[in-house]
Amino acid sequence: MEIKRPLLLISNDDGYLAKGINCLVEMLSDLGDIIVCAPEDARSGFSCAFSATAPLRLQCRAQRPGVEIWSCTGTPVDCVKMALAEIVPRTPDLVIGGINHGDNASVNAHYSGTMGVTLEGCMKYIPSVAFSLCDHREDADFEPLRPLIHEIIQRVLHEGLPLGVCLNVNFPLLEESGYKGVRVCRMAKGTWGQEVTKCHHPRGYDYWWMVGSYTNDEPEAEDTDNWALTHGYVAITPTQIDITAYQAMDKIKSWGL
Repeated sequence: MEIKRPLLLISNDDGYLAKGINCLVEMLSDLGDIIVCAPEDARSGFSCAFSATAPLRLQCRAQRPGVEIWSCTGTPVDCVKMALAEIVPRTPDLVIGGINHGDNASVNAHYSGTMGVTLEGCMKYIPSVAFSLCDHREDADFEPLRPLIHEIIQRVLHEGLPLGVCLNVNFPLLEESGYKGVRVCRMAKGTWGQEVTKCHHPRGYDYWWMVGSYTNDEPEAEDTDNWALTHGYVAITPTQIDITAYQAMDKIKSWGL
């Protein structure tokens, strides 16, 4: 009987041409067959958004043994939905988001299209992992991530993940001494401020850019992803679909509504 290689579905929010996703494909090509379905161009900040009012298009961009690369005109979540509905020959063994250019630690995970990919896979009961690097440059160096990405994917393929749980993996910029290690940690409490910049167009109207600066609200908390990244550790944050605040349920029940 023929033994099928694992099937890996990969997407991102930087677009199918981004260096991060193409490095990820090369890193994982020995572990299974790979199907990429990623946005035509950058879709950062789209989180779990999907296209409810606009038609979508798919285009096969490349095919070679063990690898297919498709682009989609929609969001990162659209890419996963379209791939599962129209492209993959069977349910993937793993859904992977990334490698993102820039971190998705703390509250950034809520905005991230890379995490949108991973959450969508998780909601389909497929083991899912997101990878991000604290480097926004187009030519970021992803090679130092290879050994740990390889190991994490092998672990998840062999051992799976708890139902309803995916992994948000963030890499710091590599120092000369290398990564200090890996920390399994919680999401840090953080806030974005000064998020809107107002400009005036020469033609007489105002317009705005969404920008902002991030503040780590608990910089000394050593069990958080922000602390790990700041101190040279790779941060792995198990992230769950169920966002129920169980600790608040009794309080709300006491209202007697």
